[in-house]
Amino acid sequence: MATSPADPLTLEVVELIGTVVARYHQEYEEAAAAHALTGAQARVLGLLTLEPTPMRKIATKLRCEPSNVTGIIDRLETRGLVERRPDPADRRVKVAAPTAEGLATARRLRESLRFAREPLGELTDVERTLLRDLLKRMLGEDAQV
Repeated sequence: MATSPADPLTLEVVELIGTVVARYHQEYEEAAAAHALTGAQARVLGLLTLEPTPMRKIATKLRCEPSNVTGIIDRLETRGLVERRPDPADRRVKVAAPTAEGLATARRLRESLRFAREPLGELTDVERTLLRDLLKRMLGEDAQV
């Protein structure tokens, strides 16, 4: 059953999503600042904890220009949080990777984010799984993990 983009329930859900996103971004920026990072630096550092990544791929994931990522990586590297390495798959390409201090900083940053974690902790596993699957569906991703 299709819904109208202006039906009251859809409007309420859109408004709630906007509120959640705004609160998350506000807390994320505050947590980043507490670790002397910008929000963009914190996002890049968090992304790099998943795997060493070429700067072009970071730019694609963050939807920004590669030159912006280069500047962010330069600042993180100066602080000793990130290092550049040759990509094992293609030695002509450099990947950015977190240092031990970068991993520790990213962990402390994640631990300081209470907004999403605390309310999600109040949901059951079934509710969190349903929420995850619905969000993935909204994003057009396969909900099966």
